[in-house]
Amino acid sequence: MGDFWVFGYGSLIWRPGFAHVETRRARLYGYRRSLCVYSFVHRGTRERPGLVLGLDHGGSCIGLAFRVPGDLRGEVITYLRERELVTDVYLERLLDIRLNKGKAAGGETVKAVAYVVDRRHEQYAGALDAADAAAVVRGAVGQSGKNEDYVASTLQHLEALGIRDHWLEEVAKRIGS
Repeated sequence: MGDFWVFGYGSLIWRPGFAHVETRRARLYGYRRSLCVYSFVHRGTRERPGLVLGLDHGGSCIGLAFRVPGDLRGEVITYLRERELVTDVYLERLLDIRLNKGKAAGGETVKAVAYVVDRRHEQYAGALDAADAAAVVRGAVGQSGKNEDYVASTLQHLEALGIRDHWLEEVAKRIGS
């Protein structure tokens, strides 16, 4: 089988954890980046959940696409499933993404493995406004650390890539206030 693409929109951007031979900025239409998943392990607990990112229906999302050599397909898909499907809150999908052409938009459309939130799962938080999301994130801590650090790290990496996420920026602003 040939090379394949993986779409990253959150922690996969700053910590992919798998071998790849190319990274391109890309846009996924029909889904948006959202703090819509209650975290009971990594960024919170069952008693005091945090929030992590998911791809939720609506809008579009700019992220990174990673091209993976076809001979690593089994290894990388196994890794991604172990990482993303721990509690089955995400659904693995093969979706069309639009690769940027260098610094310009408007490149080719390719299929990419992406993980979208399962709206029927108990961890689905729904479409929270920025104030409510900030209230959940503020003070939540899990095995991977403070929830505030997760939001801050995501924003720092998006900013370094020149990717704006106004809603997430507003959440971060409200966490600090």
